[in-house]
Amino acid sequence: MNKDNLNHLFETLRNDFDIEVPNTGHENRFLEKIKANNNVATVKSKRNLWKPFIGIAASIALIVTLTFTFQQGDDIKDLANVSPEMASTQSFFTSVIAEELSKVENERSPATDWLIKDAMVQMNDLEKEYEQLKIDLTESGNDKRVIHAMINNFWNRIDLLKTVLKSIEEVKTIKQRINETSNTI
Repeated sequence: MNKDNLNHLFETLRNDFDIEVPNTGHENRFLEKIKANNNVATVKSKRNLWKPFIGIAASIALIVTLTFTFQQGDDIKDLANVSPEMASTQSFFTSVIAEELSKVENERSPATDWLIKDAMVQMNDLEKEYEQLKIDLTESGNDKRVIHAMINNFWNRIDLLKTVLKSIEEVKTIKQRINETSNTI
């Protein structure tokens, strides 16, 4: 638009313009509102700026943690990793322990429950000891003393389960004697 057209436009619209004067202090109130909105916007923008970075940092930390956890889990050796003979030895002990555990569970009753629970706590302790021995085996490079300790751990578990079975039989015998005595009286 050229200047003449613009002047002509303003001349025609002169009566349509809002020419009221605002109340006193309007400018100050207006500036205060702008400042308040700028502060809120600044605070919000700072908070919003960090949100993506926090999420990214948490994701990276999780990935690094999982990577190291799985790498350590893969590097830990078991008795079966030493040699084929040790693998068959571990398999034998594992099957015997599973069989003995099954026998113990089959004997569970209210009279033997406390005995079995105590045995399971001891079995858990032996399992934790075995997990530590696996770490020791990995760190020592198949040290024969660690291998021997692992085999002893298996024997200790079997002995524990056999002792528990023997104690369960004694409890059952005592209970049977008490029942026979009470029946004859």
